[in-house]
Amino acid sequence: MAARPPHVVIVGAGFGGLYAARALGRAPVRVTIVDRRNHHLFLPLLYQVATAGLNPGDIATPVRRVLRRQSNTRVLLGEVRKIDAAARAVELAGGARLSYDALIVASGSVPSYFGHDDWSLHAPPLLGLEDAVEIRRRILLAYEKAEWEPEPAVRSALLTFVVVGGGPTGVELAGAVAEMSRHAMSRDFRNIRPEEARVVLVEGGPRLLSAFPADPSARAAASLRRLGVEVRTGAHVSAMDEAGVTVGSDRIPARTVMWAAGVAASPLASSLGVPLLKGRVLVQPDLTVPGHPEIHVVGDLAAVKQGEGLVPWLAPAAIQQGRHAALNIVRSLSGLPRLAFRYRDRGALATIGRSSAVADFGRIKLSGWIAWIGWLVVHIFFLIGFRNRFLVLFQWAWAYITYERGARLLTARDATLMQSEPLPAAGAEKQA
Repeated sequence: MAARPPHVVIVGAGFGGLYAARALGRAPVRVTIVDRRNHHLFLPLLYQVATAGLNPGDIATPVRRVLRRQSNTRVLLGEVRKIDAAARAVELAGGARLSYDALIVASGSVPSYFGHDDWSLHAPPLLGLEDAVEIRRRILLAYEKAEWEPEPAVRSALLTFVVVGGGPTGVELAGAVAEMSRHAMSRDFRNIRPEEARVVLVEGGPRLLSAFPADPSARAAASLRRLGVEVRTGAHVSAMDEAGVTVGSDRIPARTVMWAAGVAASPLASSLGVPLLKGRVLVQPDLTVPGHPEIHVVGDLAAVKQGEGLVPWLAPAAIQQGRHAALNIVRSLSGLPRLAFRYRDRGALATIGRSSAVADFGRIKLSGWIAWIGWLVVHIFFLIGFRNRFLVLFQWAWAYITYERGARLLTARDATLMQSEPLPAAGAEKQA
């Protein structure tokens, strides 16, 4: 009887895990990919779901559909709680165990509130579809409540939106909220003026987009200010509650706060029992764990040294690492030495709003309309599936022409929150 092919277990169906699974599609191995969600999520466009520009299904693809043509691959819905490196097994919630011959850990990130975990109640992060839908719900409800609210101070707080964190996610989220207020929502209400909504972006560092050079960073800040966003750099949130945030000594009354300030590695890192760097697994040059050449760690969970620094925790890096881990597994099975990983920096992009973006491609730095076109092309290219590419491209084109955002949906459950609110005073309607 022929021996069964080696078993490769992949934890996580994000960029690193999914691209590793695809790279192993023709390899002489059995592949099991485990994720606690049944879909692959295109994280760079998550902020557009949060601001009603796209529907959740436009940026999410069922993992089974992506891998259904790979006869050597199975997909399991489950949550890995622990890695037993000595026994070469992963333990899932509920006690089930999966043994492996090779393991790729690509479990990604979790939000970090820097010791203030209670802030998560008031400022949801933006790491999953549930987060994006919750942020969208809070933004849309803020406008609905403001339409009912007779007190100017309360109405002002309802129409104040604070984004904490000036990285790409925070910059794109703040710009999208400002555009949504000034264009998509501006003519839809009678008692409020959505275009007068206050959007505040708070960044603790000296400038936005710290991973970018100084010039694109300055251009991004200028573009946000032209949209009406209040940019505060060198500012730290010191307190937060349901009524607003405190930035330094300044209190900002705001009913909607969004967190884009930081992430931490998945808790699985600690279960490996190996050295960590900034909470991430300090991997060998070939992406394996010290003392366990059968375990590969990729994506946000991996601290990969390159030159004087670390490989950035970005989607392109995770994709390259996932493919490289798969390559090394196949080489090991063939008796060939594993290769060291070398990150190829393709540049960085961030969009600020309509026809405005910044791009850093090393010697080439772009901003404005041409960078925005580049941003569109790159994001369409990396979306999984023709359907999603078509839908996103169509909705972007429609939004560009009409300024509309078609995913502005609230449910009956949300409507019940409004039933006890007082009606606005007679004559409070805004003037045309």
